[in-house]
Amino acid sequence: MAKDRTPPRRRRWFYRLAIRNGTGKRRWPIRSAGINFALGYGVLFLISATLFLSFIWWSSTSLLNDHVRAFIETDAQELRHRWNHGGAEALGDAINDRLEQNIDDDALYLLMDRHGRRLAGNLPGWPVAIEKMNHFYELTIRRYTFTTPAQFKAYALPHGFRLIVGHDIRGRTLLSTVITRTVIWCAVMISLLAVGGALVVRDLFRRMVGSIARTASAVANGDLNHRITLTGSETDLVAETVNTMLDRINRLMEGVRQVSNAIAHDLRTPITRARNQLEEALFSSSSPDELRVAVDKAIVDLDHITGIFEALLRIAQIEAGARRSAFTIVDLNQLLANMAELYEASAEDAGLKLKLNVTTLPALFGDERMLQQALANLLDNAIKFSPPDSTLTLSAHPVMATTASGITNERQRPLGLEISVQDQGPGMNDADILRAHERFFRAESARNTPGSGLGLSLVQAVTSLHHGRLILTQANPGLKVTLFLPLTPEAEQTSRSTTPTRNTS
Repeated sequence: MAKDRTPPRRRRWFYRLAIRNGTGKRRWPIRSAGINFALGYGVLFLISATLFLSFIWWSSTSLLNDHVRAFIETDAQELRHRWNHGGAEALGDAINDRLEQNIDDDALYLLMDRHGRRLAGNLPGWPVAIEKMNHFYELTIRRYTFTTPAQFKAYALPHGFRLIVGHDIRGRTLLSTVITRTVIWCAVMISLLAVGGALVVRDLFRRMVGSIARTASAVANGDLNHRITLTGSETDLVAETVNTMLDRINRLMEGVRQVSNAIAHDLRTPITRARNQLEEALFSSSSPDELRVAVDKAIVDLDHITGIFEALLRIAQIEAGARRSAFTIVDLNQLLANMAELYEASAEDAGLKLKLNVTTLPALFGDERMLQQALANLLDNAIKFSPPDSTLTLSAHPVMATTASGITNERQRPLGLEISVQDQGPGMNDADILRAHERFFRAESARNTPGSGLGLSLVQAVTSLHHGRLILTQANPGLKVTLFLPLTPEAEQTSRSTTPTRNTS
């Protein structure tokens, strides 16, 4: 038997409002976040205000009702005390005295004998609705030329006499009416405030989304420098995130343009040279040996082109962050010692001295192979541009926190590590230092030396992968290249290395 999926009657109103989308699911018809937020706040505020005012109405009317009943009970007890001491005549006199002294004219009395005759009081007769004794009744009676609500209680007296003590409750009714009108007007005003708040919040949301939409449209049309305006509100968190994303996209696009231009200019020469060599060998070679020499030269040029593309791919892979999956705890003391030992022979062949100056370093969370590649590029460049009989210095030390007065606090953990390679070569001017990390950029002093201009670009990518900074400064003479690598919580969990300082000369 198929299951009946008809919604209950009490929930059909929601299903009438709900709208089916393309997937068959129901969704709320109002899709504006600003209106939904304002309406939700307005409804919540309306319910809270209604409950608060209803409590005031209930407590006020209950307090007044309890006051009336207490007055009736107290008055009736005194009147029965008069009956006990003086009988019907004393009770009638007491009722007449109370009516004469009742300035507000809200006291109601009736004393009847066993034959149903009225002996005292201001009620014309026994109300038909009062059938039980010692029970409170709330009735509408006619007084003079108007009707008014009143509360009564009947008492049975000895010898068949009966007594009614009551009170006019027009004040309580008037208060209930005032409170009811107040609740209604509050509900109307809160509803208007909710609608106004919905419009204001919707306008705020539209402004925020409109700014993002205009920026996205400008970027889509090619203006990568357009950014979302910051207003100082909570929406700046979204704006700053989007602006940061656009800055990164702009940098990547600039990198793509630089690479495209560099490939068009720098690769054209080796490709053209290889083609000319092969063409010349094809038409002018008189022996297989000459042809083989031309092919070998062309292969060298093509290998150089292949190396450039491999370097570009490595840089792109590093900048994309794909290498972070290979991060482990790296012992920099051992890594630097191995690099110094590896390049010591190359430095001696070039007539240079390599000096290692490393203090005890804490462990680093990073990619050991990428760090080796970055240091190898720095050492290769230093050996390439250093004059004979000069000294290369590979140094590293932790960076400690400093106080406001500039005093180093040795008790705190290091903020990061600095690894630097310094040579005594021609160095770079300030303009070249600013562009040194660009792909294929080569300073004027390096135009006649072999290379592709991708070494420092790879070092920059490795440093960014480790959330560090690449700093180039003039050493006078020479150039000093420094890598600042911040420490991460993963590396702090490891014990500190105790490798002693090593100097190689």
